[in-house]
Amino acid sequence: MNAEVSRRQVLAAGVAVAGAAALTPGPATAAVNKDKKKPTIVLVHGGYADSSSWNATIHHLQSRGYPTVSGSNPLRGLPTDAPYIASLLDSISGPVVLVAHSMGGTVITNAAAGKSNVKALVYVSAFVPDVGETQGELITKFPGSEVEAVSVGVPYTKPDGTTGTDLYLSKDGQAAFAADIPAATFRVLQATQRPFDADSFIHPTTAAAWRSIPTWGLVAGRDKAIPPACQRWMYARAGARKVVEIPTSSHVAMISHPKAVADLIEDAAQATR
Repeated sequence: MNAEVSRRQVLAAGVAVAGAAALTPGPATAAVNKDKKKPTIVLVHGGYADSSSWNATIHHLQSRGYPTVSGSNPLRGLPTDAPYIASLLDSISGPVVLVAHSMGGTVITNAAAGKSNVKALVYVSAFVPDVGETQGELITKFPGSEVEAVSVGVPYTKPDGTTGTDLYLSKDGQAAFAADIPAATFRVLQATQRPFDADSFIHPTTAAAWRSIPTWGLVAGRDKAIPPACQRWMYARAGARKVVEIPTSSHVAMISHPKAVADLIEDAAQATR
C-alpha cells in the first residue's frame, strides 16, 4: 500500500466517523429532544390564592424537565375566567396537561372544551362541575365546608357601574383553608390572596371538558373548603383514570404536599404522551 492510498483511506474513514457523529445526537441534543416530548404543564389557581400558590409544585415539575406556566386566574366569575384561561391555552404550542386547584377546576372544565392541545385534566381538591351546575350547588352537596364562615365580603364597583362583592379569606381562616401549613406561610398566603367575585358561586357551567379529555384527581382528606366526599363523588362521575387521596391534607395540597401533587401531574403527563 503506497502512502497516497493510505492517506486517502484515513481521510475517508474520518469523514465517515464525522458523518456518523452528526447523525447521532450527543447527550445535549438527546436531552433537548427528550424535553420536547414533554407536555407543558399549565396550572390554574382558585380563590383566596394567586399563581404563587403553585410555586412548590412547580419546583418539583421543573426539576423533572417539565415546562410550566402558572396562569393568573382573574377570579371575576366564569364568563370572564374561562375565556381568559382558554386564550392562555391557545398561546401554547404543543401538548398541554391542564391542572387546577379549587375553583380553578370549574374554570378549566369550561376553558378546555374544544382545545385539542389539552391532553389531560388534573383536579387538585377542585370542583369538577357538569353542564348547568354551579359551584354553589356543589359545595353544599355534602356537609363539611367551613370556609363561608371565614370569608369577608367587600363591595367593589364593576366596569358597568354596578356593585359587586369580592370575597376575601380572613386572618382567622387557616383552620378552614390551610390547616396543615405553617402559620407564617398562611399569613403570606392570606396577605397575597386574590379575592373572587361572589357571583362565581352562581354562574352555571356551560361545557364539561372532562367528558372528552382524560382526567386525574387528588382528594385532600381533611379539606374543610370542598368536602372530601364531594371531591370523591365528582372525580368518580368524571371517570377519573386515577384518584390519589392524601388523608392528612388540607385544601391547599399543592402547598403542603407538593411532591405528591407533582407525582400525580407527572402520571397524567406520561399516560397521555
